[in-house]
Amino acid sequence: MITDTPQPIDLTLLVCTFNRSADLREMLDTALAQKTDGTFRYDVLVVDNNSTDDTRQVVEDLITRGHTNLQYLFEPRQGKSHALNTGLAAVRGRVYTIADDDFVLPATWVQTIVEAFRAHPDVSFVSGKVVPRWGGPLPNWLTPQHWSAVALADYGDEPFYSDRQKPLCLLACSFRVADVQAVGGYRPGLSVSRNSIGGVEDLEILQRLWSTGRKGLYLPSLWFTHKVPLARMTRSYHRRWHAGHGRFYAALRDPTIETSAARLFDVPAHLYKQTVIAARDWLRHVVLGRSSDAFACEAKIWFFVGFFRERRTACSRGGFSEVAGFARELVASRLRRLAMRRH
Repeated sequence: MITDTPQPIDLTLLVCTFNRSADLREMLDTALAQKTDGTFRYDVLVVDNNSTDDTRQVVEDLITRGHTNLQYLFEPRQGKSHALNTGLAAVRGRVYTIADDDFVLPATWVQTIVEAFRAHPDVSFVSGKVVPRWGGPLPNWLTPQHWSAVALADYGDEPFYSDRQKPLCLLACSFRVADVQAVGGYRPGLSVSRNSIGGVEDLEILQRLWSTGRKGLYLPSLWFTHKVPLARMTRSYHRRWHAGHGRFYAALRDPTIETSAARLFDVPAHLYKQTVIAARDWLRHVVLGRSSDAFACEAKIWFFVGFFRERRTACSRGGFSEVAGFARELVASRLRRLAMRRH
């Protein structure tokens, strides 16, 4: 007896969600309505990260309506990295796409991703534009320079590679499963959770892919809509996000930030200098009435606050020892620069 061998799945939409069942329902409606033209197969995997609302019921209702390409998993450990790793271990596609519960997808989104990987076998990840669906009137200060806090991105209308030479953090990426598994999956402790925002798990996985010589592709034709609710269009939210982002960066220990030999409470000296400059510029912009520019400077200050708090908490030395060591290293650094100039 001859039996049909199931065709492989080309792509899995990996949806990590926590207590946003209404958004999830709309997102899944667009995810399950993707056009395939019979040229590829895809499925949707929802990882419920310990939700207490009706998230499970939303997914199971859609499954009972005949959506056989939809799966549900429960991950009790709080934090998006845990949900991502649980999903990564269960995806059936050769490629998976990060699809958050507040995305609204155009009908050809998955098709564009699949075609991009087929046309570019040399890339490990692909992404494009993330355009906003504002939840209310747009404040004057919320310009594109503040878009990182609401996960929006527009890097222009020309495609380019993202690699060690151009380490640009692309959002909502699609990845080759084997390549992410080869670098060890997602590092816990760097992602959003119940009470933490500003995570950097997306940057960290890209850094490990870049470090192994892998690269990604930015495609401006690959876009989707991201909801930005009113709660994220406030200065208070952005202050919290930048402080959280600073805290996660302190945990990340990004080599591009850890450049200063001199440190105070394990915070690189150049961050203190940058923050003093940001405070000076903030005051100048306030006086001149430049609200958007002033808040951009304030965001840098809040980043430093989060970074400093994280490092200060982990620092074992007392205040006097820290200051003394910082002063010694500043003097030593100055002497080294003088010696180099003489030679």
